[in-house]
Amino acid sequence: MDEVARYNKERWEALAQAGVMFSRPFLELEEAAARQAVDPQGVMGDVQGKAVLCLAGGGGQQSVAFALLGAQVTVFDLSETMLQRDRETAAHYNLPIKVVQGDMRALSTFADDSFDIVWHAYSIDFVPDVRPVFSEVARVLRPGGLYRLECHNPFVKALDESEWDGTGYPLRGPYVDCEVTFADPHWTIAGEGDTQQKVVGPREFRHTLSTLVNELVARGFVLLGLWEGPPGGDINAEPGTWEHFIAVAPPWLTFWARLRPEVY
Repeated sequence: MDEVARYNKERWEALAQAGVMFSRPFLELEEAAARQAVDPQGVMGDVQGKAVLCLAGGGGQQSVAFALLGAQVTVFDLSETMLQRDRETAAHYNLPIKVVQGDMRALSTFADDSFDIVWHAYSIDFVPDVRPVFSEVARVLRPGGLYRLECHNPFVKALDESEWDGTGYPLRGPYVDCEVTFADPHWTIAGEGDTQQKVVGPREFRHTLSTLVNELVARGFVLLGLWEGPPGGDINAEPGTWEHFIAVAPPWLTFWARLRPEVY
């Protein structure tokens, strides 16, 4: 585990213990809601009996959704607290879910061709280089398997609704692969009622769109689709609000790709 992983593990333990949204288990899912949670784009198809890896995806959310759909689920995450959420949620539903702790760049605990689907939560922005991650995903994924990846839209990395200057949300900094710093390093976590807690976030990195696409293609992935998000933007909303910001500068990207090494 290198310096980045050690630091980000510490930060994610603190965020999870504070109740960051990604660490709040889904405790009232039914099958339709479970499918919507993991495949709103309608790409995945039937997962009954398929081996699914929720990569860097602890928190008791996607793992239980897949298990409710009949998949054989393994969760791999850096944070013990996030994995504990998966254990608790699995017990809540009485579902079998395997949890493994580690760095997404090193999946040596898994054999080649172990999974039919790798569902990668919003987390690749927390490693400085996507290449070891994509290489490991391609290794553990069976040929023809699916890889779902969510990340920050690199064009607007480090922007949020607070950046409204009266006319727009100005871009700052070079558009290159790099570590991104924020004027305020804290994440604001909403608690019960109107309470809020500020916790220092992890180190974050921009990966340009060309880096993401070209490194996927280089490992034999064929893109099935690319979606911006999240939904709910309103260009007529008050400028400087989240609804207005995401209508102007959607902050997240979701990729679905299929491993087809023979076509590269």
